Amino acid sequence: MAGKFMKMEDLAVHLKLLKSDGRRVVMCNGVFDLLHVGHVRYFEGARKHGDILVVVINDDASAKKLKGTSRPYMPEAERAEILAALCCVDYVTIHSGEDMTEALTLLRPDVHAKGTDYTPANLPERELDTQLGIEIAIVGDPKDHSSTGLAERVAGKKG
Repeated sequence: MAGKFMKMEDLAVHLKLLKSDGRRVVMCNGVFDLLHVGHVRYFEGARKHGDILVVVINDDASAKKLKGTSRPYMPEAERAEILAALCCVDYVTIHSGEDMTEALTLLRPDVHAKGTDYTPANLPERELDTQLGIEIAIVGDPKDHSSTGLAERVAGKKG
């Protein structure tokens, strides 16, 4: 079963109902503008921590602020459509902030999953996760899979 795209406010209401039925919600976030195997392993690892996997993507404007003016490589609507097609993803939503404060506060997942490029100590949202009672899970492949590195290899700038 593939996931579905929902506006964040609508998804928050929907997740509240699912959680009231005892479902455990896991949230991942990122730009995800050039998907690679590291992302798939991240999503699959996150999915193991709950019943529902929500992927929150940065909108185009925040992706540019975070990653540079050449990013995102694909528009937000296309990124959301591709992510929603993955069988391990249940819901995809788009947020406009540069940090995850709004998404975490509104969606209130049980688990906030981050990739292996983070540790619980260097997670930018660690304090907010703790305040909201959200568990942190570090998941995925420890091998460095980088969209920026992949783009550089395709462009012939890196071995």
